[in-house]
Amino acid sequence: MEDYTPDFIDDESDLYEHHAFTVDKGQNPLRIDKYLMNFVENATRNKIQEAAKNGSIYVNGAPVKSNYKVKPHDNIRVLFTHPPHENLLVGEDIPLDVVYEDDQLLVVNKPAGMVVHPGHGNYSGTLINALIYRIENLPNNSSERPGLVHRIDKDTSGLLVIAKTEQAMAHLSLQFAEKTSEREYVAIVWGNIEADEGTVEGNIGRHPKNRLQNTVFLDDEADKGKPAVTHYKVLERLGYVTLVSCKLETGRTHQIRVHMKHIGHTLFNDERYGGEKVLKGTTFTKYKQFVDNCFKILPRQALHAKTLGFVHPKTGEFMRFNTEIPEDMQQCIEKWRTYSKHQGLEE
Repeated sequence: MEDYTPDFIDDESDLYEHHAFTVDKGQNPLRIDKYLMNFVENATRNKIQEAAKNGSIYVNGAPVKSNYKVKPHDNIRVLFTHPPHENLLVGEDIPLDVVYEDDQLLVVNKPAGMVVHPGHGNYSGTLINALIYRIENLPNNSSERPGLVHRIDKDTSGLLVIAKTEQAMAHLSLQFAEKTSEREYVAIVWGNIEADEGTVEGNIGRHPKNRLQNTVFLDDEADKGKPAVTHYKVLERLGYVTLVSCKLETGRTHQIRVHMKHIGHTLFNDERYGGEKVLKGTTFTKYKQFVDNCFKILPRQALHAKTLGFVHPKTGEFMRFNTEIPEDMQQCIEKWRTYSKHQGLEE
């Protein structure tokens, strides 16, 4: 049996790889739960069956049930939501933009491009590596991630609160779970949103055909996802794109990106969800060049976690933090402003 290295789990996945095998060419058909008991240390059949039930066992890239029969040359991977080795979490001296700090918590303004927590292919240079270096004995959250109360995607910029004590972790996590925290994002989306404001409701879960994406499940399929609610408000209409504010009631992975795509307004330059193509506008070559220039200025999805509010776990005071929209998004907005004014598209 050979180990192998998979190449398609992304750094924003919720899962960490624990085991990877390629089945021997002489292997007889055998239920995967029985097969894995021979290879996974300290594994019980119940534990393996539970992992399969949770969709954590993959064969050739697709999740399988515990009764799947392994075949020669199958690529098997077992993934869980916590790091496989604690020694992967090494402190690193990485500068952080700290907006606020006291003995209970700190609020950080994360730059675009920084991964929040270690995962496949990103075991260093993450926010957690920086936090471990800076603060001793950070409390773990329910997924064994030190200090993290919530997270934002690698290429999303903006505010995160980090718990420094067990009390702060419990108190802040409860606020996020009970939807009493305040989270406002600013995004540039494709198209002119008709309504000045609105709410998107739709359960979010892993896309059945593209596991790097999430999608909305409705009606009979709603149980395939988790409830998600996003409130949006138009800030500025810029012709073929719109600047919007999005307030989260829930905090699902890629929530704003998925919900805005669901209502036909994919985030500008969101490559994972198709926003890196020209989705609205004219067919003129000059227009395409203009959009390409905008993509170069803002080489990521146009999303910034601008405002964060919560009750302080010790003082009981409600605290609200605001950040400026980062330079790359500001420049992109300015270009669209100029273009829409020149073309007579603004309202």
